[in-house]
Amino acid sequence: MSGGTTLLVPVFPLEGALLFPRSRLPLHIFEPRYREMVRDAMQGDRLIAMIQPRNSGDPAGLFEVGCLGHIADCEPLPDGCFNIELQGLERFRVTREAKVETAYRQIEIDRTAFEDAEEDEPLAMIQRAELEQESRRYADSLGYGVDWDAVARLDDEALVNGIAQIAPLDVGSKQALLEAEGMAERADLLVQFMQFQRMAPGGADGPETLQ
Repeated sequence: MSGGTTLLVPVFPLEGALLFPRSRLPLHIFEPRYREMVRDAMQGDRLIAMIQPRNSGDPAGLFEVGCLGHIADCEPLPDGCFNIELQGLERFRVTREAKVETAYRQIEIDRTAFEDAEEDEPLAMIQRAELEQESRRYADSLGYGVDWDAVARLDDEALVNGIAQIAPLDVGSKQALLEAEGMAERADLLVQFMQFQRMAPGGADGPETLQ
């Protein structure tokens, strides 16, 4: 760790994987360097930074914004792999990448870059209804089977962040969702992204993106 408002943490760059404050993200850890990362984290503060690679062709490049996670559950497997579940704490902004001797990368992060301590105001009823309606259309276009009664029981934050996590959107769209100022803005973006992808040539499985 470092002083002030920054923190030195191990980083897990993973394309398409989003973690949000107060949400959970299950992960299967199988690469040797990330197995080492989990073992070290479990012996320490159990913190791991989740962030997307900026370009799949350049794995060294990272986006500037990610989310800090705490290992809430860890299941060691007989083959040396792990099943873990991260609990989202807060979003961060990368200040620098540290030179380290570990097999995994470590970054210094600013934990005060976003105001994630408190939940956002609930969505307006019309916005919630629009999000649920577009989610149904989007899921139908993908052939997903969804328990919509269970979806209706989710609170706004769980609904918005859950869709953002599982929707098969491109990396740029996922990053825009993570960086959205608040839940209402994230919900608006989700509706736009799902509509665009659903109506693009090839449907929701097509290659077109907004980025």
